[in-house]
Amino acid sequence: MSARFSGSMTALITPFKNGEVDEPALEKLVEHQLDNGTSALVPCGSTGESATLTHAEHERVVERVVAAAGGRVPVIAGTGSNSTAEAVQLTLAAKKAGADAALLISPYYNKPTQEGIYLHYRHIAERTGMPLIVYNIPGRTGSKIDATTLARLAELDGIVGLKEATGSLDEAQEVARLCGDRLEIYSGDDSLTLPLMAIGATGVISVISNVWPQQSAASLSAAASGDFVAAREAHFKMLPLMRALFSETNPIPVKAAMAMLGYCDDELRLPLLPMTEGNRAALRDELRAAGLLS
Repeated sequence: MSARFSGSMTALITPFKNGEVDEPALEKLVEHQLDNGTSALVPCGSTGESATLTHAEHERVVERVVAAAGGRVPVIAGTGSNSTAEAVQLTLAAKKAGADAALLISPYYNKPTQEGIYLHYRHIAERTGMPLIVYNIPGRTGSKIDATTLARLAELDGIVGLKEATGSLDEAQEVARLCGDRLEIYSGDDSLTLPLMAIGATGVISVISNVWPQQSAASLSAAASGDFVAAREAHFKMLPLMRALFSETNPIPVKAAMAMLGYCDDELRLPLLPMTEGNRAALRDELRAAGLLS
């Protein structure tokens, strides 16, 4: 069975200028991605600073990315919330805008039970009729979605995929074992994409592909075709830059990198701050070593 979503899928940054969403820069980012092999666009995730976007901005960013993509690749809108009702509202807005699917972080701060997590996603699936991708990242949410809960979710018609960001290959293998081809798995950690592809993941929702989309696409394409020698070579070439892009809280470094490359201003919203000078210098060195910055 062919994957609904696969390959190098970019968790897009949200460019800001003078406190507002920079729509021309956003459209430029989309074209850059599509020119360099990216297979899907994921706006309004944690890399897109969704936590500080107003609802109006959130809806506008999804609308602009859908319009700029023009059907050339799928758009998977981040619509997660720790409020089930709010997640329904954001998902319906993304559906209206023309997004192909929604990516939803598990409820954070509330720390629901596994049954609460299951019912949260089931409710959204039933109320929206939108293909949903579950996002399991306990480092940000404070709770983990158990593999057994994911196996239950995989039985629902609306749940099509998992962004796996627990950092645990054991956990990912258990999900793959229990869910089989009922749930597509996408890496949520760039550095773990290669081993996750080896156990059956179909792609990555990537941070580094903002900066180096053609290299990420090449690594994923090689792995998908079974050429793990070429995939490993491409992956290892990216590894030093991956580490630099996570030397501070995401998306601080990737926003700095994209500013260095001339795609946007290095502007974030509080409580995030610009990258510290020492890490910025190291990041600049890695961009030069990769041949991305002269």
